[in-house]
Formats: sequence, structure tokens, C-alpha cells
Amino acid sequence: MMNTAIVLAAEDAPNPIIPHPSEIILGLIAFLLLLWVLQKYAFPRFEALYKERSEKIEGGIQKAEEAQAKAQEALETYQAQLAEARAESARIRDDARLEAERIKAELRTQAQEEAARIVAQGRAQLEAQRAQIVAELRADLGRTAVELASRVVGESLEDEARRRGTVDRFLDDLDSVSARN
Repeated sequence: MMNTAIVLAAEDAPNPIIPHPSEIILGLIAFLLLLWVLQKYAFPRFEALYKERSEKIEGGIQKAEEAQAKAQEALETYQAQLAEARAESARIRDDARLEAERIKAELRTQAQEEAARIVAQGRAQLEAQRAQIVAELRADLGRTAVELASRVVGESLEDEARRRGTVDRFLDDLDSVSARN
């Protein structure tokens, strides 16, 4: 019997899983009141914060895009300046090369002129020495020829004018003989 009494008592007691209808109504009113307070005060603030944050993010993205565009423009300007500087350095290098060639040609011309001047000076000096040697040889040869001729002829050829004429004729004959040979 005891078991049946417990079962009968359990049937009359309220079920702990199913809430009482007054609790359901009170919970529903509290939930609706909380929902109304959240919609009236919290959700608009959340929306405002969300909107503000979205605008900041979009503004940041826009600023980042502008900064990227400026950086790209600066890069293009830098590359243009770099290309211009390279072209300028190539032009300067070419100008320097041309200037070096011009200076080299001038130095070569000056050296050739100096060499020609030295050669001409040397030739003139040689010609002067040759003329001096020829004059000395003529004088020596003339004296020797006069001595030999006076020994052969047996008379004195000391008269200056005669001696000179005889020597000049003799030397002219020698020149003509050497020219033919």
C-alpha cells in the first residue's frame, strides 16, 4: 500500500517540468518589457555604434586607398626621375667620351705637329751641318787639289782667284760625275 499512496500523492502534485500558468504570463510580460527596453534604448545605441564603426572602417579604407594612390604616384614620379637621371648620366657619359676623343685628337694633332717641327728642325740642322761639312771638305779638298796640281804642274797656284776657280771647276766636275752614278 505504501506504494500506491506515493503514486496517488504524486498524481495530485504539480509537475515540476511544466511551469504554472501565472509564471508563464509573468515571464512573457517581463520578456516583452525587456524586449521593448532593448529596442527603445540599447538597439539604437548598438546601431549607432555599428554605423560609426562602419564609417570609420570605410573612411580608413578610403584613406588607405588614397595613401596607396599617392604612394603609387610618388613611385611613378620617382621612377620617372630615375629614368631621367639615367638618361642624363648616359648623356653626360657620351659627352665626356666625345670630349675625351676630341682632346685625344687634339693631343695627337699637337704631337704630330711637334714631331713634324722636330723633324724639320733636325733636317734643317742636318742640312746646315751638311753644308758646313761640304764647305769644310771643299776647302780641304781645294787645298789638297791645289797642292797636288802645283806639284804636277810645277808652278805655283797661289793666286786666290785662280785657285778658287780651279777648285770650283774641279768640284763641279766631281758633282756631275757623282750625279751620273
